[in-house]
Amino acid sequence: MTKNIPKCSLSSGVVFLQAVSKEKKDFSRRLRKEPTPAERLLWEHVRNNAISDVKFRRQQVIDGYVVDFFCHNAKLVIEVDGKIHNTVKQKAKDIQRKNVFEARGLMEIRFRNEEVLENVLKVVKTLNQIVDSRIVG
Repeated sequence: MTKNIPKCSLSSGVVFLQAVSKEKKDFSRRLRKEPTPAERLLWEHVRNNAISDVKFRRQQVIDGYVVDFFCHNAKLVIEVDGKIHNTVKQKAKDIQRKNVFEARGLMEIRFRNEEVLENVLKVVKTLNQIVDSRIVG
């Protein structure tokens, strides 16, 4: 059963209507300072409004989960996954996360580290298409 979560209410890319603990804030800051190679590479391609002229944020806290990238305008969560996401236990957690995001009206898309590192331009093209389809003008 999914709890009744308000739809995505945002300003300046920060999700409102949620309490964020000091520990989560500190954890997300640490993740921003220590990105994986795949996260670092993807960030270089999405920062500064490079995708469809929209802003992305790194390591955004949403309902207690720290997401790799978040775009308010497209209501899009991007995850860059390592091998841990192949385990049965982690897959169950990932489904739970996705359900929480969907309850907020957010779409989640996942890319494997290898996808980003081996063909970042294909990932960027996919992101452009998704963002363009989700932006309501």
